[in-house]
Amino acid sequence: MTLRVGIAGYGLAGRYFHAPLLKGCGFEVVAIQTSNEERKQHALSDFPDTTVVATIEELVSKELDLVVVASANLVHAEHAIAAINAGIPVVVDKPMGRTLVETELIVNAAKKASVGLSTFFNRRWDSDALTIKKVLASGVLGEVHRIDSRFERFRPELNATSWRENMSAADGGGQLLDLQPHLISTAIDWFGKAELVTATVRSLRGGADDDSVLVLRHASGTISYLSASAVVGAPGPRIRILGTKGALVINDLDPQEALLRAGKYPEGGTWTVPTNSRAFIHRGDEIEEIKSLPHVPMSHPFVERLIGSIRRELLDHTFFWTVTDLEHKLRHYQGYYNQHRTHSGRDGATPVDSDVNRVVDINQFRWEKYCRGLFELPVAA
Repeated sequence: MTLRVGIAGYGLAGRYFHAPLLKGCGFEVVAIQTSNEERKQHALSDFPDTTVVATIEELVSKELDLVVVASANLVHAEHAIAAINAGIPVVVDKPMGRTLVETELIVNAAKKASVGLSTFFNRRWDSDALTIKKVLASGVLGEVHRIDSRFERFRPELNATSWRENMSAADGGGQLLDLQPHLISTAIDWFGKAELVTATVRSLRGGADDDSVLVLRHASGTISYLSASAVVGAPGPRIRILGTKGALVINDLDPQEALLRAGKYPEGGTWTVPTNSRAFIHRGDEIEEIKSLPHVPMSHPFVERLIGSIRRELLDHTFFWTVTDLEHKLRHYQGYYNQHRTHSGRDGATPVDSDVNRVVDINQFRWEKYCRGLFELPVAA
């Protein structure tokens, strides 16, 4: 059964974040609500068989299985409650409401009508977010005591056509309601519940707030420093996580946004082009790049390290004429790996030459799930 979806709003969020996801995952976008003439043409260009309507009332009158609210923050509550009153489940782009009171109105309406309701926090599934979960579960950083998470840009001039840059927070504008929700939601997802320690929110360009720093203290003891700014001439790394055994640094924004803005989408829900962010473990002057595989989240660090060795030492510079030839060369490499290759885990010795005779009884270990079950690691039973 193909789910029939209506999209409320077809600006940045509707066209470049929600529509490609819905299209790639096989939903049928049957109606799009916008009163902007240019966006009407965009909607019909992207979905020639869709119906474009001007009001939320027209949208929810269609036979829909889901409404995605991607309109301006100013009308999130109005649009979400209209869909709820029509008995249609709703996904609301962040922030759900401009204030706690407005958000509670939406939540209570959904509870009263027994209608499904969710908020769209897509950044939790970015490459960097998945990599962070994997690294935290591995314990390689030790005890994490601090995180710096940033959405920093250099746009010294206001965009006169952007409601996000010109409307007050009361009307839904500003970085505090635009980018900080992503930083807050991911920090809480990684380190658990938190309380606000301090905050600085200001406008440097004369429009909506465009420079904000929040400091959170998590129940785990980790401190999160969250920066969202449009006036940073030298943006810091996207993510920096500090632990007692090292630091994780991810410099760049997840590349999926650029792909979506270029008109690409994940066919069948999966990207066919690389979308991983480069990630590095720092231990003072020692820097090690680690694998970041957003589309194979069930893999774990040990397997990734082995696969990396096979690729670097064999696959990247060897021709294979047939499947049988490939299998033969892999078996040959297996013998080399298990007998003659040096291993850091054996202090640079080979398995044959090493005087360290490690016999592991698998019954002495159990497999423990990490990263919400995305992969397992052996721990002593």
